[in-house]
Amino acid sequence: MKVRYDPETDTLTLVLRTAAVHESDEDKPGVILDYDKDGNVVGIEILEASRRVENPQKIEYLAGAPGL
Repeated sequence: MKVRYDPETDTLTLVLRTAAVHESDEDKPGVILDYDKDGNVVGIEILEASRRVENPQKIEYLAGAPGL
């Protein structure tokens, strides 16, 4: 997984898989889901991230942490 924050556009992008994006859908205002040709979610884009995420520039890696 790759996480990228662009402060210029205030966009947080999570790339879940390296597959090509076939379709995108704005599930909720400002939250865009990207799908591959088989309908699997391959990415998430969060617009106006500084309003929606506590700290879009901070990343914590919590693999295997209890309670997730």
